[in-house]
Amino acid sequence: MAKPILLPYQQHFIEDQSPLKMVLKARQIGFSFAMSLEAVLLAIEAPCNVIMLSASQRQSNELMQKVYQHLRALDILVGEAIARPRENAEEVAIAIGGSQSRIICLPANPDTVRGFSGHIFLDEFAFHRDDRAIWRAIYPTVTRGYKLRIASTPNGKQNLFYELWTAGRRFSRHKVDIYEAVAEGLPVDVTALREAIADPDAWAQEYECRFIDEATAFLTYEAIAACEDEKADMAWEPDGENRELYLGVDIGRKRDLTVMWLLERVGDVYWTRMVKALERAPFRAQRDELFALLPHVRRACIDATGLGAQLAEECQTAFGTYRVEAVTFTNTVKESLAIGLRRKFEDRLVRIPAAREIRDDLHSVRKLTTAAGNIRFDAERTDDGHADRFWALALAIQAATTPYARPEYTSVLRRHFRAGGAY
Repeated sequence: MAKPILLPYQQHFIEDQSPLKMVLKARQIGFSFAMSLEAVLLAIEAPCNVIMLSASQRQSNELMQKVYQHLRALDILVGEAIARPRENAEEVAIAIGGSQSRIICLPANPDTVRGFSGHIFLDEFAFHRDDRAIWRAIYPTVTRGYKLRIASTPNGKQNLFYELWTAGRRFSRHKVDIYEAVAEGLPVDVTALREAIADPDAWAQEYECRFIDEATAFLTYEAIAACEDEKADMAWEPDGENRELYLGVDIGRKRDLTVMWLLERVGDVYWTRMVKALERAPFRAQRDELFALLPHVRRACIDATGLGAQLAEECQTAFGTYRVEAVTFTNTVKESLAIGLRRKFEDRLVRIPAAREIRDDLHSVRKLTTAAGNIRFDAERTDDGHADRFWALALAIQAATTPYARPEYTSVLRRHFRAGGAY
C-alpha cells in the first residue's frame, strides 16, 4: 500500500501545529481522513491520549476505520507492524517505547470527555447534540496544553460551532468549500453535483460553507438535530412483542418516493422504528409492503391523494377504517399535519435517526403565502424525493395522536332490554 496521498488543503491542515485549530469545510471532501491521520501521527510521535468525537455512532465507527487504515499503511511503510496491544471498534492502543498511546473514537457525549486528559478531535461539531456541555467538559483539557481540532460542515447559526467560527479568535482557522477542493485536486463534477442537490439552501450550506439563516425554514436544523438519536432505527422486523406502533405512508410512483415511517410510542415519546423509501416501486410491491406492516400497527394514516387513493382503499377494506385512515392532501390538511409534526419537534417528543437524507428532507419544507393570502407548504423536488419523508413522518404522528376506536355494534333490541324495556 502506498503512502496516503493528501490533497494540498488536507496537508496544510495537518501541518498546522497550532494548539487550537478548526476547519469550516464542504461535505465529503476528506477531512475525516485528514483528522484521523493527524490523530495517528500524534499517537506514534509520543505517548498520549487522543479522543475523537463524532456526531453519531455510525460516524464514530467510520472514523475508527480510517484510523486503522492509516495504521495499516504505516505498517507497510516501516516494514513491520506497529505494536498494538489492544484494538477494538472504539479504541486502539499503540506501544511507544515502554509506554503507550490510545486513540478512542466515540459518539459525542459530554460525559465521555469529562475528566479526560489528552488531545481532542471534534468531527462534524455543528451536528453534536449538547455541544455546549461538551465544550464545558473539554475546556479544562484545552487549558492544560493539549491540542484541540474541530471540523464541521455548517448547520445553521444556532450552535457553538458557528459562534466559535465567527468569534473564536484564538483558533487557527481553515476554510475549504467545494470549489477550492476541486481546484486543489478533488475529483468531483461540481455541475453534476449541484444539479443532483437541487436545493439552493442545502447547496449553499453543505458545499459553499455558508451559514444559512433559517428564518424561512419550517423546521430548523437545530430543532431536527435536537431530536436525532442513535437508538432510533431505519429498519424493523416483527419481534412478537406487543408494541404501540403507528404508521405514516406518503405515496409516490413515478416522480416521488413512497416512504413508510413507523413510530413506536414509549411513554410520551415517539421513537422511529423504521423509515423505508421505495423508488418507482410498482403498485403491487407497495401493497405487499403495506399488507405486511399493517397487522402490527394500531393505526396508520395513508396518503390517498391521486395515486394513493386505490392503495388506501384496499388497505381500509382489508384492515378496517378503524386501523387505516385515508388522508387526502389539501392545503388545510397539509397545514394541520405540518403543525402537528413541528409541535412534536419543539417539545422534543419524537426521536429520529441521525441520517443526512432525513435531516435534509425534513428541513426542505417551506411555509409559503400565495398572492391570494393562502398558506401553502412546499419543497424543492430533488432526485431524493419531494419532502416525502417529512410527510410520511407527519402522517405517522397524525396516526399516533388522533386515535380512532374500533366501532362496536349493539342491536336495537339489546339496547332496549338493557334499558329495562319489555316486550
